[in-house]
Amino acid sequence: MQESSRDLYVTGLVNARALETQAIELLTRQVERIENYPEVEQALRRHITESEQQRERLDAILESLGTSNSSVKDFITGLMGNMAALAHAPMQDEILKNSLANYAFEHFEIASYKSLLVLADIAGDTRAPTALKQSLQEEERMAQWCEDNLEPIVRKFAARAAQGVKAGI
Repeated sequence: MQESSRDLYVTGLVNARALETQAIELLTRQVERIENYPEVEQALRRHITESEQQRERLDAILESLGTSNSSVKDFITGLMGNMAALAHAPMQDEILKNSLANYAFEHFEIASYKSLLVLADIAGDTRAPTALKQSLQEEERMAQWCEDNLEPIVRKFAARAAQGVKAGI
């Protein structure tokens, strides 16, 4: 069955919205556990707020197209975000695993927004790209933060471990 460019675009928007739900759940679980990395907590809290705003932007775009999000996709991706965060929780190097996962996840979101911009163009949506570009810039900024802070986080983790103090989170 052939899909129209509009259908592909709407599917991409619904998927991106579910991805933002996953990001919110993932980062929220991480923030709840952080004790020794206040700089990470601050960045994650800021990005949770951005992700909530990105989800609202996607909702507005979907509404302008006469459709809405998928509750099933939101539930499943939200659950996946919780499960991913919980999978790292018992690990002694939880902060490192979270840092690596967040770096990768941000790049996945960047790719998602870049593809949405292409799909918007193909579908002829001239209104949504402004909101999509704003979300893309926020994801790029967070990815850059993850990159810039990976070495300091690893060094802090190693120093805390060498001192015999709680290093993981």
